[in-house]
Amino acid sequence: MPELRLEVAHSISDVSRDAWNGLISPESTPFMDHRFLAAMEASGCAGPRAGWEPTHFLLWRGSKLVAAAPAYAKEDSDGDFARDWDLGSAATRAGLRYYPKLVLGVPFTPCTGQRLLTGPANPTSAAEGRVEPERAEPLRRALIEGAQQWCRENNAGTLQVLFPPEHEADALEALGLARRVSFQFHWRNEGYRDYADFLSRFTAKRRAMLRRERAAAGKQGIAIRTVREREIRGDPDRFAQLAHRLHSSTVQKLMWGRGWLNADFYRRIFRDMPEHLELVLAERAGKVVAGAFNVRGGPQPGRLYGRYWGCFEDHPFLHFNVCYYHSIEECIAEGVQVFEGGAGGEHKLSRGFLPAETYSAHLFFDARVDQALRDHLRRETPEREAALARWREEASGYRAARPEAKPDGPAKRLTA
Repeated sequence: MPELRLEVAHSISDVSRDAWNGLISPESTPFMDHRFLAAMEASGCAGPRAGWEPTHFLLWRGSKLVAAAPAYAKEDSDGDFARDWDLGSAATRAGLRYYPKLVLGVPFTPCTGQRLLTGPANPTSAAEGRVEPERAEPLRRALIEGAQQWCRENNAGTLQVLFPPEHEADALEALGLARRVSFQFHWRNEGYRDYADFLSRFTAKRRAMLRRERAAAGKQGIAIRTVREREIRGDPDRFAQLAHRLHSSTVQKLMWGRGWLNADFYRRIFRDMPEHLELVLAERAGKVVAGAFNVRGGPQPGRLYGRYWGCFEDHPFLHFNVCYYHSIEECIAEGVQVFEGGAGGEHKLSRGFLPAETYSAHLFFDARVDQALRDHLRRETPEREAALARWREEASGYRAARPEAKPDGPAKRLTA
């Protein structure tokens, strides 16, 4: 059997789409798709001028690509959602090397998913959506060792793997990286029969609030609908332009808003991967007044990823209706199991979202930084786990008391 050979590609276009996508497993997200990464790079959103130097690691056995990891060299933490400004700032103030850093992940995309592509799932482990450990482990090790070698040769201060799934974070920790815990808020489908069943899980006070907010759009004369693949294929450029205008409307209103994604990026993904895209539109008198861009796919039995929202008119509760309630109702109807509503927002707790751990893995090449920051992460982890516990307790306070199931049958549902 030929030995493994590591290469570095400075553009995703240097790798064939079929070879790259052949490594995608059911655990991967649409953001790891060659088409998505190519749209990022070809549009210039994730390129050298934007502060993202493509440095993808490819592992070959003979002429066959057997593993890969998307990676970018960066001089700062802008747009990677690493939430490491505190780490980088502390190291820099101490005169220690933190940047440049090498990021294994997807630009501008704080969504958990496989970061080290090691091939499609073995049939014996398809239910878990991952390859057999004895097959994946040496491939992961070779990718990480290659990334470490690149960092040493290019004087990088930090290696990061951002938003891997928990088991991959554990594997990276076993390879010597420091594991960091963070959090988001996700909606989970608890077997709801319909939207009324979802509402019935809340206390009467919280239920009344959710109904009032959900009804606001109709009283404002606003209808909300979802544009999907069939409609997108009919006019991809129109919907791409609309998605970009909506996103830009939000960026322009924020003092700290950053226009990371340009019109060409949207044009490319709406043309190349419409099967994964959704555009939730709020319309009044035939005119679009707001909308949200979502991505669907990922670990089975399916996830919805809320990405960007924008509005051309301001209406009370319109954000909640477009970004949360409408898509929650559709997730229930279609059996989607998890809806990731974005990177932050404790306000989601009272609207049915629950805290969820996210992970990253870090390696620091200055021994002084490595020791100090590993000590910091060891102290930080219990604090974050305590915060997650508090949020879970807070979320439980919004829930109605549920009758216990009797031995001869399920619990009766509370009247909504």
